[in-house]
Amino acid sequence: MSQAQPSLQPTLTKGQHAALKNLTITGYLEGTSFLLLLGIAMPLKYMLGISEAVTYIGMAHGVLFIAYILMLLLTTSKIKLPLWAMPAGVLGSFLPFGPFVFDYFLKKRLRK
Repeated sequence: MSQAQPSLQPTLTKGQHAALKNLTITGYLEGTSFLLLLGIAMPLKYMLGISEAVTYIGMAHGVLFIAYILMLLLTTSKIKLPLWAMPAGVLGSFLPFGPFVFDYFLKKRLRK
């Protein structure tokens, strides 16, 4: 038999839940753009001499990085997040797969 997954804190309002969802989406987009930059654009530039990929993917990643940090600040102000959440979210944005790991641990913590 399958068990239902525990939902996030039942005390989250619609606005708080929307902020958390927006943070998750922005984090996934930022993390994906970083992986594309590292895994595709930079090898194209340095191995094949095609620098256009770094230009476009790098610009998209820069915009998504700023959006992610702003969304993290907004979510932190709307939801009482653990003390470690803000620095961990910022640190995670500098690491490959960081936003994905941060999102997992944040949601795990909010389920308690």
